[in-house]
Amino acid sequence: MNYQRFFEEAIDQLHAEKRYRVFANLERIVGAFPRAVWHSEKGPREITVWCSNDYLGMGHHPDVIAAMCDAAGRMGSGAGGTRNISGNNHPLVELEQELADLHGKEAGLVFTSGFVSNEAAISTIARLLPNCLILSDELNHASMIEGIRRSGAEKKIFRHNDVAHLESLLKAVAPGRAKLIVFESVYSMDGDIAPIAAIADLADKYNAMTYIDEVHAVGMYGPHGGGVTEREGLAHRIDIIEGTLAKAFGMLGGYITGSRALIDAVRSYAPGFIFTTALPPAIAAAATASIRHLKRSQAERDGQQRQAQRTKDVLSAAGLPVMPSETHIVPILVGDPELCKMASDRLLERHAIYIQPINYPTVPRGTERLRITPTPLHSDVLIDGLRDALMETWEALGIPFVETHRGNVIQTDRIVPLAVSKSGG
Repeated sequence: MNYQRFFEEAIDQLHAEKRYRVFANLERIVGAFPRAVWHSEKGPREITVWCSNDYLGMGHHPDVIAAMCDAAGRMGSGAGGTRNISGNNHPLVELEQELADLHGKEAGLVFTSGFVSNEAAISTIARLLPNCLILSDELNHASMIEGIRRSGAEKKIFRHNDVAHLESLLKAVAPGRAKLIVFESVYSMDGDIAPIAAIADLADKYNAMTYIDEVHAVGMYGPHGGGVTEREGLAHRIDIIEGTLAKAFGMLGGYITGSRALIDAVRSYAPGFIFTTALPPAIAAAATASIRHLKRSQAERDGQQRQAQRTKDVLSAAGLPVMPSETHIVPILVGDPELCKMASDRLLERHAIYIQPINYPTVPRGTERLRITPTPLHSDVLIDGLRDALMETWEALGIPFVETHRGNVIQTDRIVPLAVSKSGG
């Protein structure tokens, strides 16, 4: 049997569907964010990154870098193994205490990534609850879907942010049955926000537990960076708050926070925690420094919100198809996978602007887009340059604008994204 043929055919299928992914070879430059060096076949070239999840540039902050270097110098580069074998390195203990305090919870637990934290926590919690029913928003992240799948629990999918549909599902469940509502605060592809208070009300009414993913919100919202739940004064009404250290905090890792008993149970039963090496002390120390800085500094959040709004305003005024967004996410609709890739390539090669194309299955077919994430360090000059580059690219490739543009009538019927489930049922 020719085993390699199966892998080659799988890759050929991606090429045929125009959704084969190519990762740019980038080297970020400390002190020059959002600038980076692109290592291409033609040699190195300096570019501007417009799609980083380092939303506040904290991965370049002097205090964060200093904390990492200090910890590595004192404790070495690695964690030495799983926590079961090597114990808790002290910076990791401090980090978990800092995270619990950030969300007003009794305890926290750190994992190696946000994907692992969702997969391990959701699957473990649902397995520990007898005959648990999981109610999941249809646009939940792949990591949450995987956690639900691995739990083996029954699941029901409610329409995105549809509280009435969620209640109809809850009504049909026996009152004494364990129920876990799983949803996100900020949905990162469209930039919309969940009706958290209404979901919490339903959880109280029908005696359900709540699990919220705040990965795109921690550090970004609330007076201390505790996310949308902190901003809206709702953290105490959510049982489990999950987040990441790899976006606004500029580091690596994922975590959950909740009651002491729940966190201890996940720590004791989750294979994704027990059987994997812990975060190195240098990473834990750097993450703690970032969280502490953002707890007391509002400047980064204010700057980011200001530049995100200016980006939306400038691009919309130019007739570019900016999709509706309540948050710092600025999605630009393309609507075709091949054009999306061509636009990304042209922006990089012609304009030295890096924006990775977002295609199916990350978003539904027909809603392919460029996802722009302005930071406080994207200046007004850079925003204006982005507008000019996008306009040249749209015109060169024949991508639709949203209104009459330079005397030509442009299509307007492809702006609203399709509401298609990402959960696979």
